[in-house]
Amino acid sequence: MIISVFLPQVSTLGKRALLSPYFLWRTGGMGRIPLHSPKVIGVATSRGDRGHQEDYHAIAALSLDPEGLRLSIKKAIGIDWEPENAMDPIARQVVFVGLYDGHGGSTVSQYLRQELHGLFESVDKSHIPELFLWIKDFGGYFKRFKGGALLPWIHNTQDTPPLDLEARATQAFFEVDRLLSIESEAKSCGATASVAILHSLDLPARPFFSSEKLALTVAHCGDARVLLCSRKGGYVHPMTENHHPDSRVETTRLRRMMGSALITDSFGESRWMGALANTRALGDLKFKPFGVTPEPEVRAKLLEGRDWASMVVVSDGISATLSDDEIVDLTRNATTPKVAADRILSFAQELGAWDNATAIVVPLAGWGQIEGPDKSFALREFRRQQAG
Repeated sequence: MIISVFLPQVSTLGKRALLSPYFLWRTGGMGRIPLHSPKVIGVATSRGDRGHQEDYHAIAALSLDPEGLRLSIKKAIGIDWEPENAMDPIARQVVFVGLYDGHGGSTVSQYLRQELHGLFESVDKSHIPELFLWIKDFGGYFKRFKGGALLPWIHNTQDTPPLDLEARATQAFFEVDRLLSIESEAKSCGATASVAILHSLDLPARPFFSSEKLALTVAHCGDARVLLCSRKGGYVHPMTENHHPDSRVETTRLRRMMGSALITDSFGESRWMGALANTRALGDLKFKPFGVTPEPEVRAKLLEGRDWASMVVVSDGISATLSDDEIVDLTRNATTPKVAADRILSFAQELGAWDNATAIVVPLAGWGQIEGPDKSFALREFRRQQAG
């Protein structure tokens, strides 16, 4: 749920965002699709054997600048999207799905659940020069920071284009760190964040689960998995890469600091500064000078017609136990997205998953129509027998 609750540890960090849980759809009149219905988007979550729940999520409908959406689509997908009525609330509407996995406490992940979607909608490019100076003040790794996706706006925001989705996500993620900087717990507490933005390119716009052309943009920090399942063959297409310190993308980014900061623990797992499993995260402020960044890795993809059956977002409490193929195969023939999410969580727990765990299943136009054999069925049955 995105409905706010009172959290003393973050109560001073600003106004809580209460955005629409309904997707608007024009069908002669104006219809409303309840995004929190288990028949629309399925969510399953568990504390596992942990003493506290640090996984949180948010699902909301946002209204974004249509010109920024147009630029994003052209830049990332190469399509000229020219809505006939760009100011129509339907044309500027996107669905926001965010999953936040906390570590060292739940302060940051709960704050993200309450606020990130609101920041994503409301960030203003005129604030980027000040934000950039604040980022540089971290020193260390950020002395060399050139602005990334924010580069066009870091010195002057006049006569500059509107924010595309990559810049919007980057500004929103950094703004979270700036807002959290007054909270002492955020110095050693953090969270990963994976956000999926779904935007119908149909004219008129259709709901995400029936769109003939759907733009998917993923902004990702950490080790959650965002997976697409194809209708033909049930193949998996990952939209994220784990931001572990020894991963390809992070080794390249942090190569100047690898010798002194990468430590392997007694279990053979790589830890940044001997403490962190992820080198991209929000919060963890005391580690920022050493290269821990909230800068998201942003990927986009055009989803056409019924080519794709679903999008699945899972926290590492599930992906540490199940493979990508097992996760998407468990969505086959599910009667609702909620049934699919429950299957994923239940199977992970059956195999011994003990951590906080969350699965979110978003149906796409090919939902319920996966063709071909269940490729991981035999393996799942073997693993189930071994676990029993």
